[in-house]
Amino acid sequence: MSKAILYDSTLCIGCRACESACADRWGLPYDDKIAAEEKISAHKLTTIETHGDHFVRRLCMNCVKPACASVCPVGALQKTALGPVTYDADKCMGCRYCMQACPFQVPTYEWSSRLPRMRKCNECYERQSQGKLTACAEACPTGATKCGDRDELIGEAQRRIAEKPGQYYGQVYGLKEVGGTSVLYLSAVPFEQIGLRTGVPSEPLPDYTWRVLELLPDVVSTGAVLLGGIWWVTNRREEVAKAEGRSPRRSGRPPSKNGQGGHAVVPEKLEGRK
Repeated sequence: MSKAILYDSTLCIGCRACESACADRWGLPYDDKIAAEEKISAHKLTTIETHGDHFVRRLCMNCVKPACASVCPVGALQKTALGPVTYDADKCMGCRYCMQACPFQVPTYEWSSRLPRMRKCNECYERQSQGKLTACAEACPTGATKCGDRDELIGEAQRRIAEKPGQYYGQVYGLKEVGGTSVLYLSAVPFEQIGLRTGVPSEPLPDYTWRVLELLPDVVSTGAVLLGGIWWVTNRREEVAKAEGRSPRRSGRPPSKNGQGGHAVVPEKLEGRK
């Protein structure tokens, strides 16, 4: 079954233990200065954001149908059967299409590195492959972050809402957004109030891509016809010019008297004037 993470904002105390555990797992630096950075970056793959009296975690959503993997031209990003979206730096060509495609603006890039890589959370794929918890879930002291089978976590989230309707906003974020994600959210307030993007479509973004690609043969053939027409007109103009004993004009500037198109010849009467 596909794995996922359930993050319950109502249980989060903002201790940032998840941030520290994530940094340890990836071998990244972590200190008070980095802890104060409430944004994802190449050296911080998850972060706690503060929105008034509420906290929220940001990390890769590991979408069920990830747009990042669908646009990667070299297969550096792969959606695994276990659930996480993994990244192979050895395959990456640095095109950064994944950064443009992600609806949650998660992937970051090592701009200051001599050999830069894209960076993102992979939901502790290696740990979960061994039957372990994600580092963040293991470190969380309140149970705000929990990992397990996605279907079971969805059921648990829905039960929490049903049992305490006054404590929760009545929806599970990530259930349908962009076709579903492997990170699910519960909140006491509407999701936009804790910084989650609510304007994303419910349909998987790769499905939009395939619909566009289905149109490409028509677009390509139309473009070929147009380019062919431009070539014919240009070539015909040159043939007519040769037949009339003229040099073909290839720019918007008229040919000069010395035969070098576009370079003006100074009239003799003006050559001696200074």
